[in-house]
Amino acid sequence: MSVTVTLPDGKPLELPDGATGADAAAAIGPGLARAALAIEVGQAKDGEVPQLRDLARSLPDGAHIAILTKDDGPKALELIRHDAAHVLAAAVMELYPGVKISIGPPITDGFYYDFEFPGGVTISEADFPKIEERMRAHVKAAEAFVREEVPVERARERFLSERQDYKVELIDDLVRGAAHGRSAAAVGDGAGSEGGAGRGTATEAGNPITSVSLYTNGPFTDLCRGPHAPSTKTIGAFKLSSVAGAYWRGDSNRTMLTRIYGTAFFSKAELDEHLERIEQARARDHRKLGRELGLFVFSDLSPGAAFWLPAGTIVWNELVALSRRMGRERGYTEVKTPQIFDAELWKTSGHWGKFREHMFTLEVEGREMGVKPMNCPGHLHLFAMQRHSYRELPVRYSEPGLLHRNEASGVLHGLLRVRHFAQDDAHIFCTEEQVQDELAGCLEMLFDTYAMFDFDVRLELSTRPQVRSGSDEMWDRAEDHLAKALEARGLHYELNPGDGAFYGPKIDIHITDSLARSWQLGTVQIDYSMPERFGVTYTGADNAEHQPVMIHRALFGSYERFIGIMLEHYAGELPLWLAPVQAIVLAVSDRFGDYASEVRDALLARELRVELDARSESIARKIREAELRKLPYMLVVGERERAERTVSVRAHHGGDLGSMTVEAFTDRLSGELSASYSRPR
Repeated sequence: MSVTVTLPDGKPLELPDGATGADAAAAIGPGLARAALAIEVGQAKDGEVPQLRDLARSLPDGAHIAILTKDDGPKALELIRHDAAHVLAAAVMELYPGVKISIGPPITDGFYYDFEFPGGVTISEADFPKIEERMRAHVKAAEAFVREEVPVERARERFLSERQDYKVELIDDLVRGAAHGRSAAAVGDGAGSEGGAGRGTATEAGNPITSVSLYTNGPFTDLCRGPHAPSTKTIGAFKLSSVAGAYWRGDSNRTMLTRIYGTAFFSKAELDEHLERIEQARARDHRKLGRELGLFVFSDLSPGAAFWLPAGTIVWNELVALSRRMGRERGYTEVKTPQIFDAELWKTSGHWGKFREHMFTLEVEGREMGVKPMNCPGHLHLFAMQRHSYRELPVRYSEPGLLHRNEASGVLHGLLRVRHFAQDDAHIFCTEEQVQDELAGCLEMLFDTYAMFDFDVRLELSTRPQVRSGSDEMWDRAEDHLAKALEARGLHYELNPGDGAFYGPKIDIHITDSLARSWQLGTVQIDYSMPERFGVTYTGADNAEHQPVMIHRALFGSYERFIGIMLEHYAGELPLWLAPVQAIVLAVSDRFGDYASEVRDALLARELRVELDARSESIARKIREAELRKLPYMLVVGERERAERTVSVRAHHGGDLGSMTVEAFTDRLSGELSASYSRPR
């Protein structure tokens, strides 16, 4: 008896029956066997997401496999960070008898674990050294991660006897979730790796879970779905970073737990580099820069909503103006839709069922209403209220619409996670024959937009999720359209299986900032489902009614989040065209105030954003304060400048640029701005 698996290059590999991932790695070569961490196992089915498994698990016949090593980047880091979360929990349980453990997943750039400590025990960063010392002992011991499938009742009794109430609740939720057709990853508040479902894990109601998986390393056993690396020794370097409070299940009515954050890497050099980036990120924190530069503030009277000061409003308006200008040049027409809609709109779109907990809802004269969290249903209703001929298509609606989402207070984070925001939203209604041209136009606009900010762009094609609307034929067609549009332009993209929207696949746009951090910003989505749900049509050349294809397009994402990312990317030193103040006139003393005012007025007449500092402070102090404000240009005027009708020009970080006439300086600035605006758009 034997099993045959397929390698990434398409070659078959025959192995003895019952062979494991470790056996497959060894059969390929001894070097791979030493480097192997886990194995991806999938089947040759379109849209199926490969499953990452422990090396010790047996392989099914006919599987397609790929061995995971540390060279596999984010996937490998996520694996050892999950390992590190278990090591953290093991150390904490040894140091603090009676502690209760809940969940400990890997997250972007690290991991965390949530604990309920015994009464009277408070954890702070001062406790990290002793916790890290105990963690190092577990890593040095190279403890194997051993997976065990355990009947549900036995696992429940074990954790009940250990007074680990949160684990008992997780098991109960897994059982209930399976009964209602929810997958293991959907049951644990986003901590799918801690779900622990084993055999019988269901995606359809009525298929009960019969077992859960437990993982043991050294003295510690946890309810966990896995996978894990072979042992703790793969955690090359780690560090605990912070401690915070977190409500169990994100519910403010439940127990407040202690969340300990950390990160892990394969080497100390990688960890040191990461810690250096964190220090830089702290200095560039957009919340700090927003205060220092006078751009925006926040208030507890409106959590998750920025109050934009005059300087910040200029930045916001400049971005909106850029969106409008670039859209206008490409045939978009701006519309404006209401903020509040009857619940029937959201029920038709499907958002009421899938998104309602994140909406602000209210009752008006007995009618359920919802404040809009996205623009697309309103644009569909607007399109449906008018008759359209095929001659009018494509119709391209754009709207920098205000949106509201009911985000939990614990996840709000400056401009990066808010409740009130605006998106550079657009929706295109077109014929099937026009789809490729419209997608090409969206991609061209995408690259022209990001070129304005010198961002490196990475593309992902996110395909059908497990829970979705529409037929497989519809999804095949939509995914094929997006792949064809990317390939027609010769664009490299990564496949992101299962991460599409519930109504259609999408191209997700990721940028890399100056601190090498990746951010997901814009998206281009193709949608056959929503037009069908809303019954929108156009009259074709045959005089019959046809359903249009809908394309969703947002490039900045939300303006608020983009500004937060951009501030950190530039460390607050915005490009000249975005700077709220492009130049400041600095009078050497009060005697030169009149000439300084004349210079300012000349620049204002050329529609440049300029300020005057005629205070009776020393010129050195004025220059220092202007540098701290990160103003692009400082124009110093004194006796000589007034006599010669010139200004002495200083550039931020650029030092003295010498003396020039006011006209020469305004020409210089106008030229720089023209160069910015004339970049490929």
